[in-house]
Amino acid sequence: MKGFAAFFAKEMLELVRTKKLLIILIVFIVVGIMNPAVAKLTPALIEMMSEDLASQGMIVGKVTVTALDSWLQFAKNMPAALAALLIMFSGIYTSEYSKGTLIPLLTKGLSRSCVILSKLSAMIIAWSAAMWLCFGLTYFYSDYYWDNSQVHGLLFAGFGWWLFGLLMISCIVFLSSFANSAAQVMIGIGAFYFAMTIAGMLSKIKKYLPTRLLDSGVIFKGELYASDCIKAVIITSVLSVIFVAAAIPLTIRRRL
Repeated sequence: MKGFAAFFAKEMLELVRTKKLLIILIVFIVVGIMNPAVAKLTPALIEMMSEDLASQGMIVGKVTVTALDSWLQFAKNMPAALAALLIMFSGIYTSEYSKGTLIPLLTKGLSRSCVILSKLSAMIIAWSAAMWLCFGLTYFYSDYYWDNSQVHGLLFAGFGWWLFGLLMISCIVFLSSFANSAAQVMIGIGAFYFAMTIAGMLSKIKKYLPTRLLDSGVIFKGELYASDCIKAVIITSVLSVIFVAAAIPLTIRRRL
């Protein structure tokens, strides 16, 4: 337990020192503010373009913006924010392997499982802080300018994104147990996401896939409910546990 606590503190300190945590938080803060800002500025932008559109024979009527527009921006921007976080974390294990920085610690008695769980915990905390900060900023400004009560399933949609992020982080842990570089980890994550996207084209299995949790735009409109996503929540949770559980023995057997 002492080994885990010490290495976890080292990981959190490294995230601060390398400014990775700061960069991640800035990205998500910008996204959180940008979501309502884009929605708020949309009528003004359309009005500025109305003369050009009118000259082309297109008449634009008055645009009414609501909190839903802000949350739809949230649904559009979260994939890019999550991708940025995954890129930042893709080399969190492989860089240690390539530099050999773990060898002195392991020879002093630190277990590899502590290394895995410490890094996993640090990533989860960073992701949770960034994601919910982004969600909170979007919620505050959307409610300030409009009324969030008009939007459906806000908390569940946020939970869905958070849980999907945990799955992707768990995937990093699994891939890092045998990958040799951050690039290989990112290729593996991309392949995993692409496979889920392709499988999601089949309506019979779409409701079981983790990508179901990313349909937040549909949830906000009240066209998809939490009860419709229970199977996806269970499978996402189970897959996350399997990835981490499989990574531990693979990492223990790995040559440094």
